Amino acid sequence: MKLWYYFDRKHSENFIMFSLSHWIALSSIALVCLVFFSSRVALRTHPNLRRGVRLLLVLLLLSSETGLQLWYRSQDLWKASSSLPLELCGITLLLSVIMLLTRSRLLYSFLYFAGIGGAFVALITPNLVYPYPHFRFLLFFIAHGAIILASLYMTWVEGYKPTWRSLFFTMLCLNIIAACVRFADYLLDSNYMFLAHKPSTYSILDYFGPYPYYLLVEELFGFTLFLLMYLIFFELPERYRSRHRNL
Repeated sequence: MKLWYYFDRKHSENFIMFSLSHWIALSSIALVCLVFFSSRVALRTHPNLRRGVRLLLVLLLLSSETGLQLWYRSQDLWKASSSLPLELCGITLLLSVIMLLTRSRLLYSFLYFAGIGGAFVALITPNLVYPYPHFRFLLFFIAHGAIILASLYMTWVEGYKPTWRSLFFTMLCLNIIAACVRFADYLLDSNYMFLAHKPSTYSILDYFGPYPYYLLVEELFGFTLFLLMYLIFFELPERYRSRHRNL
């Protein structure tokens, strides 16, 4: 089979959710996160290594978006109505690059929830038609995995932590972003962030009811997910440590 087949817009098979290749991709990302967590102390104590990992993540994120845009062009598929980085993960990808370069606490307070939460849901229910080992399959999982790793780097290595205030700040920002993207959808006759209708592929939105009610359910789902991300990984462990310090 010619190498170009793995880049071609035409494909004989479709991506199948929770297939073996999907599970391997998810497991690979989880393994990288585990290795990253295990290496956090070494990264904290070696500035050059820490800087190298941070720049590597920037390179992965930028290469993913650049590769996607070049693929659209090479396949004569680029359209303003579907190829701009106006999906939530496209937006958080670019913001993650800025966060890593500037080490912005403000961006971290948004990206810990929106970046990790959004990419996690996208990885579980990918809006993807190209199967392994197509270029788009690899690009999808590398990009979303790197979005998660960017915020984990800021948490585990740089020592940043979200707060209750950042949770509500994230919800406010998401609504502002959604309003701007909905206006762009109107101008471009597009469906970025699935604000006009649900995606054609299977997604978690299929359980949220018809338009426009699924948008409200999606917001409630997002808030619940972010709340759990804060409680499980920060609030409850901190209470546990405080309780044992006082014994």
